Amino acid sequence: MLGRGLVKKAVAIAVAAGAAFVAVLCLGAVVFFALSVVIVPMAAAAVTFLLFALAALAVVMVFLKKAEGDEEEDESSLTDGLAGRAFLLFRNRPILASVAALAGGFIFLRNPALATMVAAAFTEKSRHR
Repeated sequence: MLGRGLVKKAVAIAVAAGAAFVAVLCLGAVVFFALSVVIVPMAAAAVTFLLFALAALAVVMVFLKKAEGDEEEDESSLTDGLAGRAFLLFRNRPILASVAALAGGFIFLRNPALATMVAAAFTEKSRHR
C-alpha cells in the first residue's frame, strides 16, 4: 500500500529531524561550557551564538545556491513591487539583505513616517512618456 510506505518515511524523517535537533542542542551546550572555562559565561554565550549563526548562514547559502541552479524562472516577473525586489535581494545577496532588513526595522521603529516614505519610493513605478 502506498500510504503505509509514505507514513513510514514521514515517521523516519521526523525521528531523524528530532535526533539532529537534540544533537545540535547538545553540541551548543558543549561549546558553551567549553568556552565558559576559558572566558566569562556571557562572552561564551555570545561566541556560541555567533558560531551557530554563521553555521546557519552557511547552510542557507548552500541551499540558495542549489535552488538557484535548479530552477530557471523569469526574473522580470519577480521584480514587481517591493516584495519581489526584497526576494531577489535576499536570493542574490543574503548578507546585504539581512543588514538592510535590520536597518529597515530600526528605521521603522524610530520613525514610521520615514519608513512609509521609503516604501512608497520603492513601490512607485517609473513613468515613461
